[in-house]
Amino acid sequence: MTQFMQDPRISIIIPVHNAGEKFSLCLLSVAEAMSPADEIIVVADGDTDGSWRFAEEFGARVLCLPKSVGPAKARNVGAEESSGEILVFIDADITIPSDTLTGVRTTFLANPELSALFGSYDEEPFDHRFLSQYRNLFHHYVHQTANENASTFWTGCGAIRREVFKALAGFDESYCRPSIEDIELGYRLKKAGYGIRLVKALKVKHLKRWGVVSLLQTDFLCRAIPWALLIVREGRMFNDLNLKLANRFSVVCVCLLVITAPLTLFVPLFCFPAVLLMIALLTLNWDLYRFFNDKRGLLFAIKVIPWNWLYFLYSGLGFLLGFVKYRINRTRTGVGLFCCRRMWI
Repeated sequence: MTQFMQDPRISIIIPVHNAGEKFSLCLLSVAEAMSPADEIIVVADGDTDGSWRFAEEFGARVLCLPKSVGPAKARNVGAEESSGEILVFIDADITIPSDTLTGVRTTFLANPELSALFGSYDEEPFDHRFLSQYRNLFHHYVHQTANENASTFWTGCGAIRREVFKALAGFDESYCRPSIEDIELGYRLKKAGYGIRLVKALKVKHLKRWGVVSLLQTDFLCRAIPWALLIVREGRMFNDLNLKLANRFSVVCVCLLVITAPLTLFVPLFCFPAVLLMIALLTLNWDLYRFFNDKRGLLFAIKVIPWNWLYFLYSGLGFLLGFVKYRINRTRTGVGLFCCRRMWI
């Protein structure tokens, strides 16, 4: 692997699609974190609200795509036009601390064997509504309790050596909507023997406002099902992040609870297994609920529990549907994951 010079240039690549006025907050934070040699490339992915115009005010290079093709291709387009030795991918709905890019550069220089790194959301989400706090803090918790020797990648704020990104042909462009294109790249990085690090000190702020529909649609259609397809294709399920054993057992417990709880109306004896399953779920996820209690108080933590159990339910359902769809498509056409992505995403 080529060694960096003492001060490698960074290319910050940001795909944007109707990000609104908050995009200016993202750009402002990036501008404050850059060194003079760094560059910002904004790829307007069929943007129709003009939010990409904020980038011009910050001196960013703007590439406009005539129609939306998804962030995977948009990032590839930006990477192709970049010149930095380190590619830093940032989502349009986050802000970064002023020392972020310095930390990225320093980490790569100190670890020449490292090919990619990523961080997490911080513990202070921008939007104060319950669902936004819950969803973003949950993401923060998952990353902060994960293995630093990572098996995946994340483009909310992730960096990769240019030569490695090019060697793997970038993101898989068959993901035509925001989905798991970063996770899929992480699988390929790991499979090829490249080192990926989760840098827990690298924290960024998420600006997104989550609603019930957007949360369920994103988690179920854009993550659970395609991630299941990826797992089936690769034949690997790492004991890390959302796939930890405790989470897998929780999925089983929630599914069993959904079956047994209604039966208690007809057969009272089913109350016993139902209660045991609830106790098991509380035990398996106790550290998570304690985390929410510490960060937002007891009432907030109690409100999290049903949403967390719902998360396990639709994650399990998504895995089942993904597995079935993969087998059906493979049997009918002999074509694997690509066809499934196009149908489900």
